[in-house]
Amino acid sequence: MADKKENGQNDQTIEIARLQPAEIYQRLASRDQGLTTAEVEKRQKQFGKNILEKKSGESLFTKLIKNFTGLMAIMLWAAGLIAFVAQLTELGIAIWLVNIINGCFSFWQEYQAGKATDALQNMLPAHSRVIRDGKEIKILSADLVPGDVVKLEEGDDVPADIRLITSTDVAVDQSSLTGEVTPVHKQSGAVKAKADTNHFDLDNIVFSGTSMMKGNATGLVVKTGMQTDFGQIAALTQNVHEDLSPLQRELNTLTKQITVLAVSIGVVFFVVAIYFVHYPLVKSFVFALGMIVAFIPEGLEPTVTLSLAGAVQRMARHNALVKRLSSVETLGSASVICSDKTGTLTKNEMTVQHLWTPERDYTVTGEGYDTHGSIMAGPNDQTYHDNESLKELLLGGAFADDARIVAPTKDHPRYQILGDPTEACLEVVARKGGVAVEKEQAATPRVKELPFDSERKMMTVILKEKGTHRFDVYTKGAPNCVIEKCTTYLNQGKIVPLTAELKKQVMAANDGYAKHGLRVLAVAGRILPAELRQNLDAATIAAVEQGLTFIGLSVMMDPPRSEVMKAATECRNAHIKIIMVTGDYSLTAKSIARQIGLTDPDKPLVAVTGEQLKTMSDDELRQVLSGEVVFARMAPEQKYRIVDMLQQMGKTVAVTGDGVNDAPALKKADIGVAMGETGTDVAKEAADMILTDDNFASIVTAIREGRGVYANIRKFLLYILNSNMPEAIPSVFFLLSGGRIPLALTVMEILFIDLGTDMLPALGLGRENPEPGTMHQPPRSRHSHLINRALLGKAFGWYGLWSSIIAMGGFFIANYLHGHVYPDLPASGFDYRQATTLALGLIIFCQVANVLNIRYQFGTMFNRHFLTNSMIFIGIAFEIVLLICVSYVPLLQDVFGTEALYRQDWLMLVCVPLPLILIDELRRWVIRRHRNL
Repeated sequence: MADKKENGQNDQTIEIARLQPAEIYQRLASRDQGLTTAEVEKRQKQFGKNILEKKSGESLFTKLIKNFTGLMAIMLWAAGLIAFVAQLTELGIAIWLVNIINGCFSFWQEYQAGKATDALQNMLPAHSRVIRDGKEIKILSADLVPGDVVKLEEGDDVPADIRLITSTDVAVDQSSLTGEVTPVHKQSGAVKAKADTNHFDLDNIVFSGTSMMKGNATGLVVKTGMQTDFGQIAALTQNVHEDLSPLQRELNTLTKQITVLAVSIGVVFFVVAIYFVHYPLVKSFVFALGMIVAFIPEGLEPTVTLSLAGAVQRMARHNALVKRLSSVETLGSASVICSDKTGTLTKNEMTVQHLWTPERDYTVTGEGYDTHGSIMAGPNDQTYHDNESLKELLLGGAFADDARIVAPTKDHPRYQILGDPTEACLEVVARKGGVAVEKEQAATPRVKELPFDSERKMMTVILKEKGTHRFDVYTKGAPNCVIEKCTTYLNQGKIVPLTAELKKQVMAANDGYAKHGLRVLAVAGRILPAELRQNLDAATIAAVEQGLTFIGLSVMMDPPRSEVMKAATECRNAHIKIIMVTGDYSLTAKSIARQIGLTDPDKPLVAVTGEQLKTMSDDELRQVLSGEVVFARMAPEQKYRIVDMLQQMGKTVAVTGDGVNDAPALKKADIGVAMGETGTDVAKEAADMILTDDNFASIVTAIREGRGVYANIRKFLLYILNSNMPEAIPSVFFLLSGGRIPLALTVMEILFIDLGTDMLPALGLGRENPEPGTMHQPPRSRHSHLINRALLGKAFGWYGLWSSIIAMGGFFIANYLHGHVYPDLPASGFDYRQATTLALGLIIFCQVANVLNIRYQFGTMFNRHFLTNSMIFIGIAFEIVLLICVSYVPLLQDVFGTEALYRQDWLMLVCVPLPLILIDELRRWVIRRHRNL
């Protein structure tokens, strides 16, 4: 962990784990009577408070200002200023209002989604019981110092890293640090730990941020505050620099591109106006400024914001809560997902799937803690009445079970468990076999328990009497350990000697299940001798756990979520690589990965453990990451390293997690995804998105939405940029003709298009649902940009070209109908205003066709989803109503320099969209045929 010394010194935590209890007092300069008050004060000055330091975050004011100082926002401030200088006051005010409204909206969205909580500090317990000056007292956990003697019991949160001195049947929940829910048994003896042993594998140290599930203990505080393993994870999380999201980087690039494009066009028009048209300098400058403003997409920021906000709302309906708007698109560009296993890919509900006895094996149906299911012997249902070996196997597991199942209630509609999930599933399978568990346990209660420890790898219970079952002692544990204590086995209701051949059969069955990632527990029994029953103090481990009768094996696993396989297939189709990074064992990780289709079945799958990763160079890790791989028994800083290496390889990385151990990787990732049901506050704090149902399939839905957002932003740009073409072409005609062809559009009419008629349809494009086939495309490259040659070619050389031809053609036709032909075209008066109004109308009706065409990149618009985006059609109706108003309302005629359109003008306008739609349908049909789409 983090306390490995750079100068090569040994790890202090490992060293202390190797010591005997008596040696630890000497090492930590303490005693069994505890520290004195003077020693405590001295150490508090040396080590400080037992708290987690937290870096101060950005103030609300700073977060607010950020929304007004991005590159896109700065460009709009500058555009507004240019408009004021060019004496286009209304345009300047409109642009600045757009910027202000968008900034406030973005700030409010992120403020609502990302309210910070002091999660790390809240996970530490408030008080601890310690021995100081020979007396047991209760103190604030923040006042603990190394060397303090601490008392722990069931239900306590562990306040620091503590080396156990004495322990009785201790089991600890380390899931917040390791991600694995299986309780970890602890003891107080010395361990033979290697220098590179993962700290969380040390069974004589309990760690800050974990909790006591069972037993009681006394221990010495080894580390406090930020020096604990928990604190090191917190520090690693806090020190991660938060980079710009891919979308933010791309919008910055886009801003620069648009600025260069607009300024270049402005300079060209300025030069042409002076040297070719011989326009006055001031007029040329104002004209060039107007062209610059015309090419700036003022609606881009609100469209991006609303597109992201719409996706956030749709994702919320699919159980994904997004804390930062730009995270939506980031997930859409993800090329790698590093996923935890337990609770994300699997149900986090241990389930017995097989039962094995020397007579036969059984298949168990049903999943999770729901007791509905059957025990099958071939095609036939079995109960504990049908076979004595099956009966004893079920009863033995149930009697040796410390967990309890809680039936569904109105508040908790699913079965809940209290205790170890591995033990809970033994009760579930007993119920499936017809055992009345509570009745049996009540009839023959325990009189003594020999608890599990990591050396024996088994536990034993002694019952009051035999009752309806054969034995009054039951042992469960690791098959290889239990079988060594057995001298007989149960077969056809008889106890017969255990042969070497049967031992091989038992271990072969165990190995076969283990290779498929299944967990196996052996159950054995015996009849307690009368002398031990009369003197239970003499019923020690050595006296009881011998001469056992082997009964059978219970085989269990945490089943994969049913929807994960489909989600994994979708990810592979979308060229997204899924890498499992788990705290579980490598065999289990490989088995689950293959079972749910995370990896390519035609390629070899490599499992890398935490110990192996420690010795890997960066080049070796890069090579491993290029193939099919799962990572097992990972420490937090190793998850961080994996994410960092993937990013160095140019990947956009999404990480899922639920524990404190996941927080650094969640923070480092391009997008961190925390679990809402099982996730710790720390993980949720570090993440960008929270899955309220802990379901991996929800990530796939979110990826689809993210890809849709990026596509929608490109559709918006295509729509806005194509209208710039017919807005600019009149100026080109004006300049190249030396002013003999007057401007077919006035500056105010250009403004009317940019901030009036184009705005709502453009926003509607931002609300489009992802197109079919979105998840059959590879993720976009980090080097691809929103604006590229293809988009510019389509905007200016296709949609914009058609609009320009039609608008200029309409302008000349209107003049011709009024008796004006080139070069005698009027530059003012009724005929001029009426011609510009027709050109304006033609551009608007071209945009009606364009917004419908741009909705689909390759597919036909004539499909059942055509009417799903109501905002598009509201926008179309809105721009037509605006055209009517600007054409016929006297006040607006004066502002925009327009006149009323004639009946034949409207006939021309309504005939424009259909041919454009059919032409573009033909273009897309040719593309589909050519690309076999």
